[in-house]
Formats: sequence, C-alpha cells, structure tokens
Amino acid sequence: MILSRTLLGTICSELRAAGKSIVFSNGCFDIIHAGHVSYLDDARKLGDCLVLGLNSDDSVRRLKGSERPVNNQKDRALVIDALRAVDYVCVFAEDTPYELIKTVQPDVLVKGGDWSPAQIVGADIVRKRGGQVLSIPFVQGKSTTAIIEKIHRQPET
Repeated sequence: MILSRTLLGTICSELRAAGKSIVFSNGCFDIIHAGHVSYLDDARKLGDCLVLGLNSDDSVRRLKGSERPVNNQKDRALVIDALRAVDYVCVFAEDTPYELIKTVQPDVLVKGGDWSPAQIVGADIVRKRGGQVLSIPFVQGKSTTAIIEKIHRQPET
C-alpha cells in the first residue's frame, strides 16, 4: 500500500500497539531486478511487516545524477508496492530517510550489502529503541547500474 508519511506513522503506531515488528528499508529501486526481489524477500522475513522508503525523483537525481531515475517515482512506487514482500511504501523527498525512520520507528532497519551497519542512516533511532540494524548481502552481479550500462553497450539497429 502506498501511503503518505502521516498515514504511515498512524499505521505503524497501530502495528506496534498490536505487538507487530516493523522492518524498514529504503532506496531508489529505479529498475527492479532479481537482486532487489531477493533483498526485499530477505528483509521481510525479519519481522511482521516491511515498510519501504522510496527516494523521490528529485532525491534520486541528487544522489545518482541527472540521468536518473529511469522510471519516475509514481511508477517505481507502483512496482515496489506490487511485490509480495513489501507491505507499505512511502516516497520521501530528502536525501536520506532519517525523518521517515523517525516516523516509522522500526524494530529492524536493513540496507543492502554495500552498507555496513555503522553507516546505515537512522541506526541511532532504531538502536535507541533496542532494535536491530542489519546489512543484507547483495546478489552478486545484479545492479541497476549494471543493467543501464549493458543497455548502453547494445549496438543500435
């Protein structure tokens, strides 16, 4: 379900009150590939629900450059929301999900294998509540950048 930050905060409060554990992750998720699906499936197994913070188009451009995102935030949110592992999606405009993590107050915070737990934004919020901060290994050879590079290498017909 794609939600506003305000509604997501309300739902997360209700989930916590019901004793449910909340897993949070975030990213651009520009071109969905098998690595993303595997990562999100692994993240979802760490709790009762998975909340995904999705970088807005402007945020992606600031982080990845003017050629990104390939897919706009509405399309990216729709695709991510359709994955069975993801329970809630919220688009955020900041460069980091720190403020969104404050709203969600997850029990588990996860990022992909290129982030050590010490580098993960919002780790202080989660650890203060007694939660876990984890780095999930990447599926080797799967990345959006590699897909884009492969497309650019294709000969024009």
